[in-house]
Amino acid sequence: MSKQEGYSPSFKRPAEIMRMRRRRARSDAGVFSSPSGHDSTGCTRQSSSSVACVRPFSPGPLFNSQNRSGGGIKRRNPFASIENTFSPKKKFLVSNDNGNTEAADSSRIKTSTEEEEDEDMSTKRECQGLLSFSGSLNNAEKLEHQDISSKKRLSLSEDDSLFEEEEEGIKHPLIKSPKAIAPASIVPPVCTEYPADWSLKTRLLFTSPLSLSWAEQPKAQEQALGLSQHCRAQFSTLPHSLQDPRSCSELRCTFQQSLLYWQHPSLPWISLFPRINAERSFTGKSTPWAQDTTLQQSLMSEWSISLSSLYSLLKARLCPYFYLCSYQFTVLFRAAGIGGSSRITALISPTTRGLREAMKAEGIEFSLPLVEERRRSKDQQYLTQGEDEKQKSEECSELKQCVECDGDEEVHDGYNDDEDSSFSWLKEMGVQDKIKKPDSITIQLRKESHTVSLDHKPESVVCVEESNTFTLINFLINYKGLVAAAGSQTGLPPTLLAPVAFSGATMHKLKARSVNVKSQIGSSYQNISSMEITGPILPSCLHAITTLLKHSQKGNFSATLYPHAPTAVMNIHTTKQQQCTAETVDLSGCGLHPASIQQLQQPSTLGKTALTHINMNNHSYIWKN
Repeated sequence: MSKQEGYSPSFKRPAEIMRMRRRRARSDAGVFSSPSGHDSTGCTRQSSSSVACVRPFSPGPLFNSQNRSGGGIKRRNPFASIENTFSPKKKFLVSNDNGNTEAADSSRIKTSTEEEEDEDMSTKRECQGLLSFSGSLNNAEKLEHQDISSKKRLSLSEDDSLFEEEEEGIKHPLIKSPKAIAPASIVPPVCTEYPADWSLKTRLLFTSPLSLSWAEQPKAQEQALGLSQHCRAQFSTLPHSLQDPRSCSELRCTFQQSLLYWQHPSLPWISLFPRINAERSFTGKSTPWAQDTTLQQSLMSEWSISLSSLYSLLKARLCPYFYLCSYQFTVLFRAAGIGGSSRITALISPTTRGLREAMKAEGIEFSLPLVEERRRSKDQQYLTQGEDEKQKSEECSELKQCVECDGDEEVHDGYNDDEDSSFSWLKEMGVQDKIKKPDSITIQLRKESHTVSLDHKPESVVCVEESNTFTLINFLINYKGLVAAAGSQTGLPPTLLAPVAFSGATMHKLKARSVNVKSQIGSSYQNISSMEITGPILPSCLHAITTLLKHSQKGNFSATLYPHAPTAVMNIHTTKQQQCTAETVDLSGCGLHPASIQQLQQPSTLGKTALTHINMNNHSYIWKN
């Protein structure tokens, strides 16, 4: 079969070319046949008289359009692309890579089993001929005549509408395409809670499209009721959505209740949080205890009673947690059942080698969770890389120095305690006098280099558990380095913060103020209401405030959080905490809202980081750390 002049088959796949030629041949046969229809083989014989059995160029059948202006005549465009002439009711047969035709209408596929087998065999033969299109055109012509002789076809392909009319006797069923899923119908996952964050916050900034002015200027009765509910651990039930928050007295009372916390010591003219790097806040303030030893002893005596009272409440599960904030480090004590642990735990951050050595001397067993985690990851990495045992032992020994030096084992990093034995090999060579021997101070610094490098870093966080926490309390009461011996904080005991009352504590209230501002969104300005809360914001206070805003702001608000950097590492998992199974512990008497208790019981997933942004949209939380 000769190649037609001016016709390039490269614009379609060979299978599509052969189908197009068959449609042209049948279209030519339909012109000479009667409307009742003749056998397709007869049509092929009539059209075979033309050159290569291909219909001469024709612009297509004419269509009289009565509605067209000027009485013009519309023709089919024979050069239209098949992909550009989508016909929904004819696009249900797809030619796959094997050359087989798949029909979407199962009723038409099952008309005749014998015809399906014949069609499959002819299709396979068609594909074989088309793959060798340039070398075996005569075989392809025979396949064309054999395929045209079939009386019934499964269906027409998507390119039929370009070159022929639909036969009157064939009815094509309309197969409905699957309904598209509207974007509005795709419901995003709803997150009703954000992870527990054990870092202390110094400032919160809430914004909402709805007004937050209801939080200002509470009535005296509302303040008194909020204080009473806080002391008695009573909680009001708020509706899911409030129409007018300003007229809701229960809302304003609950907000006043969520701003309260307990602190010792309390000095009205000095802010006692934060204490780390807080020399500026003490500069120029009156500190009568700085030069008075008797006053310092009196302050420490009262402070010791308050710390012992807090630990007793914690052990009895009447206080869920409390913080000890000194000028060098912060300690978080958590009751059993809090933070995913079934035991009392204490986290200290940051620490120094001197503090860890002092704890070790007192018999306090502790761990360095981040150092141990890094050691485990290194061990796993060496195992996967398939390194030899010698290299693994050397790397592990370097990472174990910090832990072993602080409370587990003696340090062995290549230096022997006997300095002479370390250089015995030099004596055997006879060159001991020619090489300068390092002194004992250099050797000691070398041994302590890895340990000292952790000081004042998040990796230096220490975890104490179970009965060792009681020993830690006694250690802190008697530890001389707990109180500054010089500087603006000289003689001032650490700050104790708790969500419930304890011996010697003073009730304090967070400062809150709201402001209405205009924010530019696109080309227009929108009224945005903001509320700022400052002070030592405890984890339970943060949860109580966000739960309150969820009801008052109809589930739409955002918050920017400013964590106290040294406490961000408090969100880590302890080693033993991951291994033990959390037992059911009754914390109903700890003085917190049941929803807050449920959140704080879960282990935090933030690691070494703290929350910085919380956004609630349609009662669903999104956060950033």
